[in-house]
Amino acid sequence: MSWARVSAVAAVAGLALGILAGADARQSAGAGQSQTQAPQVSGAQSLAPYVPTPQDVVERMLTLAEVTAQDVVYDLGCGDGRMVVTAARKYGARGVGVDIDPERIAESEANAKQAGVDKLVTFRLQDATTVDVSPATVVTLYLLSSSNLKLRPTLTKQLRPGARIVSHAFSMGDWLPEKVDTFMDSNGSTRTLYLWRADGKPRP
Repeated sequence: MSWARVSAVAAVAGLALGILAGADARQSAGAGQSQTQAPQVSGAQSLAPYVPTPQDVVERMLTLAEVTAQDVVYDLGCGDGRMVVTAARKYGARGVGVDIDPERIAESEANAKQAGVDKLVTFRLQDATTVDVSPATVVTLYLLSSSNLKLRPTLTKQLRPGARIVSHAFSMGDWLPEKVDTFMDSNGSTRTLYLWRADGKPRP
């Protein structure tokens, strides 16, 4: 084999390793590393880097929450809207997605329209820490542990008893979950989901 061909093969291999490293880094961001993002809503701070939840994990979260057509699902940090779009498409549930990034809101609205559920879901360009969650019967989160703790007082004060909270990957301090679901996703990654049920007791 010529040196030129050896160099070409090495370059391709290096590129492939670089792509894999980038994918691992993005997954790490979603698994607990805080990254700075420029706020898109005045005065708002990003609660987590944008890392989409894989579709099979989305469906598992909705199953854990036992979502039905009678539910109102709030997704705080909705990204591309896949959580509430899936809840509407699969179960007929109503949904509200909240994000501080106008690009994500536009993408969410387009995805809802494409899925034919735009009459069931709405999206708000808003700081998740300022949202009134009292209409929700289900709240979904894929943020960070520190962000969950910021939201905990609002969630526990405003949600009606029996409302469910499902968090992907991150717990909520000393508030122990009702259920913990650890499983392997379709890509072979280990995922953990946490389920709490509001009981009317505010938690700071």
